[in-house]
Amino acid sequence: METTRTLTKTGGITETGLKWIALITMVLDHIHYFFGFTGMIPEWFSMVGRLGAPLFLFCLVEGFTHTRNRKKYFAKVYILSAAMSLLLFFMAFAGVLVRPDGFYPANGMMTTFVILMIIWQGIDWLGQKKILPGLVAVILPLVWPILVSWLSIEYPVLATPLGIAAYSVLPAWGTTGDSSWPVLVMGLVLYLFRKRRRVQVAAFSVYYILYGVVYMILMASAMAPDFVWWQIFTQYYEIYGILAAPLMLWYNGQRGGGHKLLFYAFYPTHIYLLYALSWGVYLLMN
Repeated sequence: METTRTLTKTGGITETGLKWIALITMVLDHIHYFFGFTGMIPEWFSMVGRLGAPLFLFCLVEGFTHTRNRKKYFAKVYILSAAMSLLLFFMAFAGVLVRPDGFYPANGMMTTFVILMIIWQGIDWLGQKKILPGLVAVILPLVWPILVSWLSIEYPVLATPLGIAAYSVLPAWGTTGDSSWPVLVMGLVLYLFRKRRRVQVAAFSVYYILYGVVYMILMASAMAPDFVWWQIFTQYYEIYGILAAPLMLWYNGQRGGGHKLLFYAFYPTHIYLLYALSWGVYLLMN
């Protein structure tokens, strides 16, 4: 395991600097997400926000690769993920703390981080010829949602406990949102090519063209018969995430100064603070 970082070039931006950019763009995206119903938040907030996920995943790859204690690193993210996901379960299925219009925060980036770190560890074990634990760590997180769905249908009595588990202690990826398969694939691409920065960024860019252009055009065409290609820049605008590529190249290989607890605490804090504020604004408008 790598435990030190190597300066790749003079100047550039540190990992902390990238996290600050990711944090700011994420907040803009979430302001649009929570307050879009007001009609007062411009769409470009979410367009800029597409930089957040790629940059956070890039920083997660760096942190996971270079940390001296992967178990501790994983535990911090896992605890946040389990707590937030359990609350999400009760919002989604019990209506707890749901805004009067039926909206609730479905943010699942921490879940994605947990799943990816398990798979990444499995990839490393396979590279070390630890075949059985490697296969389990890679395959189980990928098939777990399918297994949960099948067991819930075949044995309805298990549906609730399995649902709670899949939303908390045994996180499952989904088909939409922060914990969807496109985000997982992005994380895998960034990790698999992490040892060669230019190749890593090139692979990320190719993936994002396939996802942000090809996939989005196919999906939008199927959903909206009147779709035209230029709407991938105005309505189906995942493509803007590719703008994270030059920032990744600008990264100088250094961790940067402090703020570790800030980044861990900020994500859940700002989610629920914005949600509470959006609830107040909704009540004022209605």
